[in-house]
Amino acid sequence: MAAKQPHAEWMLELDVPQAVDTTSMAPAQPAAAVPAQSTPHTRRQVGQILLAKGLVTQKQIDEAIDEQQRRKHRQLLGELLVEMGMVSEEQVVEALAEAYNVPFAKLSPRLADPKVVQIIPRDFLEKHSVLPLFKVHETLTVALSEPANVFLVEEIARIANCRVQVVAATVADIHALLGQYMSAANVFVIDDIIEDVTGDAFELIESKVDDITNLEGMAGDSPVIKLVNYLIYSAVKEGASDIHIEPDDGQLRIRYRVDGVLYEKLAPPFQLMAPIVSRIKIMASLDIAERRLPQDGGIHVLMERRPIDLRVSTLPNGHGEKVVIRIIDNSQALSSLETLGFSIEMLKQIRHQLAHPHGLVLVTGPTGSGKSTTLYAALTEINSPERNVCTVEDPIEYNLKGINQFQVNEKIGLKFATVLRSLLRQDPDVIMVGEIRDDDTARTAVQAALTGHMVLSTLHTNDSVSAVTRLHNVGVETYLISAALDSVLAQRLVRKICSHCKEEYEPSPSIKHALEKAGLSATRLCRGAGCPKCHQTGYSGRIGIYELFVPDEAVRQAISDGATLQQLRELAKAATSTTLLSDGLSKAKGGITTVEEIFRVCVA
Repeated sequence: MAAKQPHAEWMLELDVPQAVDTTSMAPAQPAAAVPAQSTPHTRRQVGQILLAKGLVTQKQIDEAIDEQQRRKHRQLLGELLVEMGMVSEEQVVEALAEAYNVPFAKLSPRLADPKVVQIIPRDFLEKHSVLPLFKVHETLTVALSEPANVFLVEEIARIANCRVQVVAATVADIHALLGQYMSAANVFVIDDIIEDVTGDAFELIESKVDDITNLEGMAGDSPVIKLVNYLIYSAVKEGASDIHIEPDDGQLRIRYRVDGVLYEKLAPPFQLMAPIVSRIKIMASLDIAERRLPQDGGIHVLMERRPIDLRVSTLPNGHGEKVVIRIIDNSQALSSLETLGFSIEMLKQIRHQLAHPHGLVLVTGPTGSGKSTTLYAALTEINSPERNVCTVEDPIEYNLKGINQFQVNEKIGLKFATVLRSLLRQDPDVIMVGEIRDDDTARTAVQAALTGHMVLSTLHTNDSVSAVTRLHNVGVETYLISAALDSVLAQRLVRKICSHCKEEYEPSPSIKHALEKAGLSATRLCRGAGCPKCHQTGYSGRIGIYELFVPDEAVRQAISDGATLQQLRELAKAATSTTLLSDGLSKAKGGITTVEEIFRVCVA
């Protein structure tokens, strides 16, 4: 066998964290001595610390306390302040550490001893957001996001069979390092795989796979299987929404889409293109002999004992077949309306609209703007045993408990409008239509909204008001739109600043001017400097920005009279207090995202 040649441009390097000198770190206070974090006095104390540091105002604390009471104290004050965009998670945890007299730790890869992390079972660590750091003289130091959780500390002491000391750290930092430590066993050397790939690689791939495929259990199979499994496994671990496998002239590029932006993951040799594509086709039950026509399929895999759905799309280009794999993690908890990034005032308006017994509620935005997530959150909000809630989807992305979900199948003629008409004979109270694509679906949805049903759906438009003209363009009469339309929510997803490399800076005059035009002002803003955890982008995670349009009588009359889009926009200004741009700039001022990110997705 020829000597192995390194592929420097795509070789993976595993940075194994090293143990640290524990004598350089100040000893933590005994965890068992920390008071419980559940009394009203404790919640108020954290607020007072944030207030004393100038991080929040008394008005903001009062708003959060009101919201906390409305939710019957199911969430802590600090959690609500973070959710409402008033402070960062790090600032709240620092305040908690000060309140309970424990150290605050900004975690880094070299702070924890990898051997000590294994003391406590993985499931327990991930469930409770715990990171063991090091052990000295039968005393285990652990990082927690809730330093006052005495019951959790006692359970850790029982499992580890030693004394426990606590430091406070953010959930994001804890999970980031947990993922790094726990995934080391699943990483393998890609160069060894390339060395073993031969022209007979197709013969190494089994002709049939189970409906549920265990990625980790197949790690010992053929080199191509290993590589494909690694691509899927690492994409899920990094939070990617899509994998792009793209052949070019003598090159093969593999990219992941993370937080809405593509970045290059690997650039393996071009000769691997055909084996990789064939392996994916076999897993998705596609025809490996058909290379001239597009194909679509699905894969169900089991990763770390949780199901993952993969949607596969192949499309021939001039150099082979481009493959895109959409990743849907069904085990992730569905978002609630409170976690999507709505302001308190807009959240109240949305809940008021969802309380209506009938009408058409639309969510608009481009592909990948989070419309389905918003609709699922709305359905979860209004679902109850007294209501018959039904959905018509293509495909069904998440299974919702207590909700009747129906799958469209256009190949056999089961279209949105067909299912919707049949569904109206099933006595529904609330209907969610995945997307209004044609005049038949639009007319049926509007008629359902006019006959006593609440109908929720999505449209592809640039702003909220454009939904009116879009419905009219697909064939719905203006007087029907005026009578049926209850509200329109336009939205975009913007990237959040990475909490690991977040820093303050003084904005330029142009940015200050843009904020002033939106009625805001700021002498200091935040941005991400770039670090390995965010792939040097300065961003990690996404949040929504929103524009809610609720037609008043003047707007309804204008719609019925056939007003132009520009005329409707002028009238809507009085009925819409927040635009996509203003909501985004407010989040930028609050340190959640950047002004540059807002301008990337919004027109100034």
